[in-house]
Amino acid sequence: MPVINFTYNELFEKLGKELPKDELIDILPMISSDVEDYDENDVKVEFFPNRPDYYSVEGIVRALKGYLDIEVGMPKYDVKKTDTTITVDKELEEIRPYVASCIIKNISINDEQLRNLMEFQEHLHWVIGRDRKKVAIGIHDLDKVSGPFYYKAGNPDDVSFIPLETDTEMTLNEILENHPKGKDYAHLLEEYDKYPLIVDANDNIMSMPPIINSELTKLTTETKNIFIDVTGTDIIAVTNAVNIIASNIAEDPNATIETINVNYPYHDDMTYPELETKTMTVHTKTAEEYIGIDITADEIVKTLRKTRFDAQKINEDEIEVTIPRYRIDILHEVDLIENIALGYGFNELPSELPKFATVAHADPKREFDKILQQVMIGLGFTEIKSLMLTSELQHYTKLNREIEDERITVAQPITQDRTMIRKSLINSLLEFLENNKHEELPQKIFEIGDVAYINTAKETQMDTVKKLAAAQISTDANFTSIKSTVESFVANMGFSMTLEDSEDPTFIQGRCAKFEAKASDESLPFTFKGYFGEISPEVLTNFELEYPTIVFEIEFAEKQ
Repeated sequence: MPVINFTYNELFEKLGKELPKDELIDILPMISSDVEDYDENDVKVEFFPNRPDYYSVEGIVRALKGYLDIEVGMPKYDVKKTDTTITVDKELEEIRPYVASCIIKNISINDEQLRNLMEFQEHLHWVIGRDRKKVAIGIHDLDKVSGPFYYKAGNPDDVSFIPLETDTEMTLNEILENHPKGKDYAHLLEEYDKYPLIVDANDNIMSMPPIINSELTKLTTETKNIFIDVTGTDIIAVTNAVNIIASNIAEDPNATIETINVNYPYHDDMTYPELETKTMTVHTKTAEEYIGIDITADEIVKTLRKTRFDAQKINEDEIEVTIPRYRIDILHEVDLIENIALGYGFNELPSELPKFATVAHADPKREFDKILQQVMIGLGFTEIKSLMLTSELQHYTKLNREIEDERITVAQPITQDRTMIRKSLINSLLEFLENNKHEELPQKIFEIGDVAYINTAKETQMDTVKKLAAAQISTDANFTSIKSTVESFVANMGFSMTLEDSEDPTFIQGRCAKFEAKASDESLPFTFKGYFGEISPEVLTNFELEYPTIVFEIEFAEKQ
């Protein structure tokens, strides 16, 4: 998790109130932080990835103002609509298609704030941007350039500028080859013939996203007005990032946000930042059930205002809540109920001993996982863990499979790469290999995890099933290798297996098989089946893999 650094003096100045230092350290966990370290001058805190609005001291101060009743309710920002535009080049549709921009004027920056702003930017790069792959952010001195602005594709050998923290003009290719940031992030652009650029009306290059800004627009303590650009491959993530940045920087009481219109040749035109609120209803009875206290609608309104929402009582059981756009973590009524508990005060919640006693013992399911782990480690594989949420693109399209209607989807996804619950582990393994192409070969990985299938007969409308999948990428990976690995696994588990030819578009035709396992000991309480094969060249290309890759996947079931 990102670690946010600030000094007591900086926080107290923005808070407008000085607290005893030990009191602040006690309060910070009450706004969902984990205090990593502190001394007489500095504090280091962590926040979960679902709260990127906390990744700057301004976001922390905003929450503290509510918790301490200094300023309650939803923050209001001075937003001025303008005719300023940024026009997008059609060639970027297949490279880095989305951009969001805005202007913030009349801000004050000292050395400490400048450092914090840069750290804020990098935290967002990691959490929302997936290390700049999905989202990259540029913050510029607006007074060094002039609009209208352009987001265009540049020729790597013909276009040049002076990148940040240098005094030498370089071509775009030279930046990727010689600049430290270019070397770090060259892999994000290496497959393209042209690279993205942000330029102004005078053709001054401001940024080469997602690599580096220009030295021309470098921020200093003299900067008063800033231009923000956010580029990426996921328009929801790009929008969330620019909204959070604008909201946090605009906590400066003198700041004014100015909108920028994005003109697309392949998408609807957009205006940023998008600070329009959304509303959701929370129910008193539901809140009481989840939190375990008696609470009135009026008290709920008060607690929500302390956590920086606007709230209005509709009746004794319904409260309409207005949610600011920087709160991208609010997806369901239960998320609001968590904030009710936070506003009420975790330390104020009653505690009681459970009314039953238990004797601890190992979870049998976990014991079974340990057996699988030991077998796979013995076969030379390393375990990984991935999220159950994935996307149709990764789960089906990149594997050359048809998108199934029978899948569990996310009603309100935050990003386009987390839109459904997985039914297979294969794409997660290939994504891991894609992200680790720079590591030495061979790479042999496995994952034990749950998948979900729709089952309308169940109360939960779904079945959760355990699977094991493994992948190997190496110069000599082939069908015989993966068949041998599967046979070894089956034998180690005390089973034998029968093979059957299989056709699966994920695999090379004729190099895929499915199997069913039969226990040597009929008393074993489970059975399993699966498939294995050699990944097709087309799928390897989809995941940007350059060497032969083999996989197997096994689904376990309890004996009926």
